Amino acid sequence: MRPLCPGNGSARKEQPLTVHHLNQLLLVCSLVLLLAVAAVRISSRSGLPTLLVYLGIGVAIGQDGIGDVQFSNAELTQVIGYAALVVILAEGGLGTKWKEIRPALPAASALATVGVAVSVGVTAAAARWLIGLEWHQALIIGAVVSSTDAAAVFSVLRKIPLPSRVTGILEAESGFNDAPVVILVVAFSTAGPVEHWYRLIGEIALELTIGAAIGLAVGWLGAYGLRHVALPASGLYPIAVMAIAVAAYAAGALAHGSGFLAVYLASMVLGNAKLPHWPATRGFAEGLGWIAQIGMFVLLGLLVTPHEMGDDIVPALLIGLALTMVARPLSVIVSLLPFRIPWQEQALLSWAGLRGAVPIILATIPMVSGIAESKRIFNIVFVLVVVYTLVQGPTLPWLARKLRLGESAEAADLGIESAPLERLRGHLLSVAIPKGSRMHGVEVGELRLPPGAAVTLVVREAKSFVPMPTTVLRRGDELLVVATDPVRDATERRLRAVGQGGKLADWLGIGDGGTEHRTQHRTGL
Repeated sequence: MRPLCPGNGSARKEQPLTVHHLNQLLLVCSLVLLLAVAAVRISSRSGLPTLLVYLGIGVAIGQDGIGDVQFSNAELTQVIGYAALVVILAEGGLGTKWKEIRPALPAASALATVGVAVSVGVTAAAARWLIGLEWHQALIIGAVVSSTDAAAVFSVLRKIPLPSRVTGILEAESGFNDAPVVILVVAFSTAGPVEHWYRLIGEIALELTIGAAIGLAVGWLGAYGLRHVALPASGLYPIAVMAIAVAAYAAGALAHGSGFLAVYLASMVLGNAKLPHWPATRGFAEGLGWIAQIGMFVLLGLLVTPHEMGDDIVPALLIGLALTMVARPLSVIVSLLPFRIPWQEQALLSWAGLRGAVPIILATIPMVSGIAESKRIFNIVFVLVVVYTLVQGPTLPWLARKLRLGESAEAADLGIESAPLERLRGHLLSVAIPKGSRMHGVEVGELRLPPGAAVTLVVREAKSFVPMPTTVLRRGDELLVVATDPVRDATERRLRAVGQGGKLADWLGIGDGGTEHRTQHRTGL
């Protein structure tokens, strides 16, 4: 088959791209996407993270597979991988709930800084003494594999709700630790040794500060604009949100800050700003996130040359063993010493340090920089990620149950969508009552909405009607609630409270100031 892309320095003369070639490429891409979508179901049943399935698709159609597609352009892979990571971080930030993650920020920040330093040191020492790598290459491997991937963790934990602190730490750590790890890998991938360690630490702190400031500022400005400007079509809101998130990354990177931290924080601000048409925006972002993951992992699978990896399997297993059994637990223990976190949660956090897309993408940096043994580094990282994800992923639910950290399922949260009524200074709330909501069986009058808000329409089994105060709400109903601007937030809080506590919401303390329901997979806001 004609090579997908020539390797670096290749002298092969490429044929001009014609409409026929474009049609072939579109057919192949669509078939790969359909295969990847179908593989998600297999992955969910087996408990395996989807990244392994997507990597397998890439390897299967690569030069050692049935597709015989030859691809060896590490620089293009790095560029596309960075773009995909921006989308994935944006999608993750949009789905992060501030009230859940706020208590976990200190612990997650410690893991993303102190924990990364411990992990890099221990893993680099293992690579140096166990397989005899030079310190330069050992430090690169240590930095590359020190970034965790929450997407891989939650892909195998979607059926086991965890305590909010564990979930918050894992989500925040995965969003924060990409930035310092990228800085370390770039620094270690320079031609000469890294000098003046204190300057490197200062550079990391400065880039994180700049990225955080830009991300928060862009997110706040974007949320303010979207709340006060009524766009002519609801489909424009998801596009605007993703554009703002990408702009945060670009602004942070151009300002010599951490673009990855900027996009994550900007997306988190946007995700907690109660923007109009939020369920549609969230669905759009999830779709882009899936496409980014599929494209990135398939491309990484294409970059791999399986027949060249035989000599790197044992070194990868040894380094992975040191990382999983020594470096990760030690980094968790050292980082979380000031926080008095129970040993059960620390054990789960240690085992949940799954490696996913980021390490494999970062392994292309030394290849592009021309570092000696860079291809071997890439092979080791690839084997390590695949093998230990295969080992850790399916066992995470079992470990969570053994440690008694799996919480019982709570009532499903409501899906609420808000459309601003600018001229009327009000809001139209579309409320979906999902299966499991305790709003089932509640009368409209028992909602006790604040003055200035009212349920104007109920849609049930494709039929709509104007409800009476005695109308009993059911699962599957969709409500249209009109609320004036001053009571819009109070109305939504009250609806969520009744959705969590039903008629006993006030007695259970789930009122306007009550805690919000926490689940890993929500049907809406």
